[in-house]
Amino acid sequence: MDKTHRKKAAALKYELNYDAPIVSAAGMGHIADKIVEEAKKNEVPVVYNKELADLLTNVDVGSSIPEELYNAVAEVIAYIMDVDKLADGR
Repeated sequence: MDKTHRKKAAALKYELNYDAPIVSAAGMGHIADKIVEEAKKNEVPVVYNKELADLLTNVDVGSSIPEELYNAVAEVIAYIMDVDKLADGR
């Protein structure tokens, strides 16, 4: 399987005092599987978005996401917050 069709995953870390979310992990293939596995094991929400994963795996781990991804990542964060609220019954 060539690199353009391998599974990709990225993990983001965001806190209110950050200027932007940080890419805390990123990888393809087996590494992508491990990222998703660890997230699920630690009850971290997993969102499947191929286009965003393609872009985030090009960002250096430990770096802030680029400004052009702010809106897409904000949509994912808002979605996760909505799902969390529903799960909590709020």
